[in-house]
Amino acid sequence: MMRQFELVELVKSYDPTADEDAINRAYVYAMKQHGSQLRASGDPYFSHPIEVAGILTKYKMDAASIITALLHDTIEDTPATVADITKMFGVEISRLVDGVTKLSRIELQSDQSKQAENFRKLVLAMSEDIRVLLVKLADRLHNMRTLHYIRNPEKRRRIALETMEIYAPLAERIGISEIKNELEDLAFAELHPDVRGSLVARLNFLREKGGDLIGRILEELRNNLKEAGVEATVSGREKTPYSIWRKMQLKNVAFEQLSDIMAFRLLVGSVEDCYRALGVIHSHYPMVPNRFKDYISTPKPNGYRSLHTGVFGPERHRIEVQIRTYEMHEVSELGVAAHWSYKQGLRPADDRKQYRWLRELLDIMEHASNPEEFLEHTKLEMFQDQVFCFTPKGDLIVLPRGACPVDFAYAVHSAVGDTCVGAKVNGRMMPLRTPLNNGDQVEIITSKAQTPNPTWERFVVTGRARARIRRFIRTQQRSQYIDLGRAILNRAFKQEGYEYTDKALDGVLKIFKMSSVEDLVVTVGEGNLTGRDVVSAVYPELKSTQQKAQRSPDNVVALKRAKPKAQGPALPIRGLIPGMAMHFAGCCHPLPGDRIVGIVTTGKGVTIHTIDCDCLEQFADTPERWLDLAWSETPDDSEVHIGRISLVVVNEPGNLGNLSTVIAKNLGNINNLRITSRTADYFEMIIDVEVRDVKHLTNIIAALRATPSINSVERARN
Repeated sequence: MMRQFELVELVKSYDPTADEDAINRAYVYAMKQHGSQLRASGDPYFSHPIEVAGILTKYKMDAASIITALLHDTIEDTPATVADITKMFGVEISRLVDGVTKLSRIELQSDQSKQAENFRKLVLAMSEDIRVLLVKLADRLHNMRTLHYIRNPEKRRRIALETMEIYAPLAERIGISEIKNELEDLAFAELHPDVRGSLVARLNFLREKGGDLIGRILEELRNNLKEAGVEATVSGREKTPYSIWRKMQLKNVAFEQLSDIMAFRLLVGSVEDCYRALGVIHSHYPMVPNRFKDYISTPKPNGYRSLHTGVFGPERHRIEVQIRTYEMHEVSELGVAAHWSYKQGLRPADDRKQYRWLRELLDIMEHASNPEEFLEHTKLEMFQDQVFCFTPKGDLIVLPRGACPVDFAYAVHSAVGDTCVGAKVNGRMMPLRTPLNNGDQVEIITSKAQTPNPTWERFVVTGRARARIRRFIRTQQRSQYIDLGRAILNRAFKQEGYEYTDKALDGVLKIFKMSSVEDLVVTVGEGNLTGRDVVSAVYPELKSTQQKAQRSPDNVVALKRAKPKAQGPALPIRGLIPGMAMHFAGCCHPLPGDRIVGIVTTGKGVTIHTIDCDCLEQFADTPERWLDLAWSETPDDSEVHIGRISLVVVNEPGNLGNLSTVIAKNLGNINNLRITSRTADYFEMIIDVEVRDVKHLTNIIAALRATPSINSVERARN
């Protein structure tokens, strides 16, 4: 355990202006507060904050960070309070200690929702001061080094999984690769000990087989660079077992196929020397296809800059070579700590401005509905490999691998994403779900009339885009359910001879365990409560014998339809309120021209059925869920509907082509085709066809019946 004077001398060695007295007081205060407490290893508990402080000195952190490390467990595990820390060490230290304290509870929670909430606190705390995250990472690193002392295997596994999913990606995002690599490897050893053991054994075998292979390669690289007049410091390393395993999983390749198990680093004096050294390497050794990456011209979001290339190097071994300047190397190894405020005279708030990803996490937090959703989106944001794309003006946008133009639009600005209607990729119009590649130039086309499309959620990959889309869907659905709920309640109250008002529902909120009238109306709109349930609660004196006789489905359709008022855009279906949640039943596929009825469906709004649909029988006992509907008298001819037909086609060459030709000539479009039975003589199939209305589908059926290769065709029902 590091002694008091050793810690002070270590900090003073790189920061002569550090407050020596404050560090000494923090050391003594923490030692007294922790007293006789012991860790799972049996060591004095105070050894832990000392080790955390020691880890931070390696990254030359300022005195406030070192003091925070010494005190970070005092509020959580001792009688000390925030007020005590403020009184003894000032507001800045107490704020940092309090931030780390709130986060430490995450290790004690097994409940996913509590973990998610504490991770949300972590993001908030580090958005105020990134030093909170640095202390927390050092704290987690020492805990992982001593994880094997914990006896409960489930607890060890949970901590390791949390480290792998949250803390290692965060360390990578702020550029501290050394901490990231060690956290990953320690967690990997706990989560997959057998796999790691196998990889370590294979690495040992390669070392024994190759002898001093790394030394021989280093010597040859140095000689080649020296002959070309490039001064460089050359070093070599092996990839960590976890990095090897992860690449094998991502690339779906065998251990022997990896080109960067051995990586060699060239440190040079300037950016120009980086490219000169690259030329030397490529002139001496064949390059592995698709293994060159230029992170100098397009740095990673955490500030990482380097040239990476894979080559068939000395002795025909596949190796990776990383080329960077000494300054780039310092940023690569130390990340945010490489340019901490005491070196540059910056305030922490200024220092964190370069971390766009942190602002994006805060944006996700704003739009996620709950902590679990925030944690899900954040993992999406942090876990993926990246592609580098450009705006038409040349601005760089960094996205996860697999991102599409919608992700790009939301990365530019939330308003751009919300109003996105199309995209040009490298000057060509492309579908919004097109995966983007490195170097693509993307131009987003917007329209003020556009709103986020719920189907976008199926193919976006960034947490920011998904959070915005989900928020819009929730807001839109709630508005629709409110309109639908009020319509249902108006109808139910009117049937009993009463007038509906929101005030009438105030007295029954407790009965339904609702906090507001709006929540109750939404529940009715979702179909989780019927209008009759609410009326009976408001007027308990009503008896079933006094209620009006239930109407049959046939009577529902026979009701006189009221003409809609001429306001807003015309609806395709009369009897629905504008904005009402509505979808067409998949059992009967209603089309304009069919007689239709609406059924209030739990969680979906109104489902539209044809009046002769067999599925309506199951709703015969709940007439309050039925709505009297009809198609608009002036339907939109451009609107596409799905009609379903069943066919028996002669099994002969060319007949399926004839079938599609007949449908196309009659201006139909095959949306889906499913063969239900096949024999030597016939195909039986179901086809979904895009049509305008019943008349259009009837014309297509008539044309198909006139085709000799089609044995029979009918409109499919249920």
